[in-house]
Amino acid sequence: MKLQPDRFEVQSVNAYGQGWLALNGERIEHSVVFGSHGERFDWQCDAFESLTAEHFEAIAALRPEVVVFGSGDTLRFLRPSVLRPLIAAGIGVETMDSAAACRTYNILANEDRHVVGAILIAPPAAPGAPSA
Repeated sequence: MKLQPDRFEVQSVNAYGQGWLALNGERIEHSVVFGSHGERFDWQCDAFESLTAEHFEAIAALRPEVVVFGSGDTLRFLRPSVLRPLIAAGIGVETMDSAAACRTYNILANEDRHVVGAILIAPPAAPGAPSA
């Protein structure tokens, strides 16, 4: 799915597909954290089940107004204990599937909000492996 932001002054998601997204035209095929103030780093997690509070500590340190968490191809909610670093810092978090998270990030970023997208991208399944 191609996404077209209204303006290009902020980091934006240009497209999203199963197992990838395009951030400012660069194709990314792994979990990533990025923000409207230019923040960006690889997110060292490739499975929803392995997310811990430590994964959200670096995001909390960015001090955004809100974090848009993309849980992958389907909507899944994290336990509050995993989100504790964001909750303790008073940072809002919205959870949605990754495609919706990319669209929502673009909208908030284009409204000049300090938003961070945390997008979980699972590696492709091995040939012949059962799907989740």
